[in-house]
Amino acid sequence: MASEWLDEDQQRTWRAWLTVSELVPRALDAQLQRDAGISHAAYVVLAMLSESPSRSRRMSDLARRANQSQSRLSHTVARLEDRGWVRRERSTDDGRGNLAVLTDTGWDVVRSVAPGHVDAVREAMFAPLTTEQTHALGEALQAIVEQLDPDRSQRIEIAVEPEG
Repeated sequence: MASEWLDEDQQRTWRAWLTVSELVPRALDAQLQRDAGISHAAYVVLAMLSESPSRSRRMSDLARRANQSQSRLSHTVARLEDRGWVRRERSTDDGRGNLAVLTDTGWDVVRSVAPGHVDAVREAMFAPLTTEQTHALGEALQAIVEQLDPDRSQRIEIAVEPEG
């Protein structure tokens, strides 16, 4: 039977995770607010659209990729639509699904904001780590994703540079 408490190493790791999961999004939000007046959640939506060859995705697929509920994504996309960065369209594949489409203006925003965002991610996540620690962290996080949501682990994709 497992102990009712976390051991010392688990407790230290858990508390570090809690702190990191608060501090990293805060740092990324601050950079994105400063550079583009948007939240990290909104930037992730723009980034996921920019990585698609057509610069569009079904709303349901976009919600999964952006780690947002359908409702939250709908609100995020509405705010991006108000700025002219995204538009919604009916899917031409089946006429039933809705697509979010990155506009040319939205693409320009991604291209202008991405370098600062990449710098912020590097500073927040990778600057204090060695190459070996970065690899180990990636492996550990992937194992956690696979444990909690095996389907999602198959959807983690790497885009070195958005197409465009």
